[in-house]
Amino acid sequence: MDARQLDTLTHRARLLATPGRRRILGIAGAPGAGKSTLAAELVAALGDSAVLVPMDGFHLAQAELRRLGRAGRKGAPDTFDAVGYAALLTRLGAPEPGVVVYAPAFDRDLEEAVAGSIPVAPDVPLVVTEGNYLLHDDGAWAPVRDLVDEAWFLELDPVVRVRRLVDRHVRFGKERPYAERWVRDSDEANARLVAQGRHRADLVVPVTVGPG
Repeated sequence: MDARQLDTLTHRARLLATPGRRRILGIAGAPGAGKSTLAAELVAALGDSAVLVPMDGFHLAQAELRRLGRAGRKGAPDTFDAVGYAALLTRLGAPEPGVVVYAPAFDRDLEEAVAGSIPVAPDVPLVVTEGNYLLHDDGAWAPVRDLVDEAWFLELDPVVRVRRLVDRHVRFGKERPYAERWVRDSDEANARLVAQGRHRADLVVPVTVGPG
């Protein structure tokens, strides 16, 4: 994402971060679209006015995925605790004075979610959350869209996005042939599903990237 585009989005996020009122900004998009990068940059720019609570903290544990026979589809909608995620967003949307809410985070080294990792103080005006299925309207995911005050959908050139996805899997320990198969058979199937929620976003962001 180029600097001008990032500045524009940061300004829009800053308008949501009104002291004395809690708002939730959701950033959706296909795997590899740049959701986590943008969310982290926004929160860094807003400082104490924002906190990042990723959807990835609601991945089911590997042991549970194996029990359910879903380990080979990790990242699909039914490999998350969607009900738990919606419950957390509900709680974050109505902060209680003096009560810190603790959210889970996903540890990529462990490939597991870790509970109680992210403290959200009640006076933080903006929660930024990001994930594939914020705009998904099926089953337990359906309530999520109404729990965020504003939703953005990131679009990135598919060739660039797939290349980044493969590189990311390799960076976290997968052999490249395995990473390429995983992206083709799993991540891209999820990407097609995610795209169906595009129309539910308040803002569609065509991500601009520099050379290389």
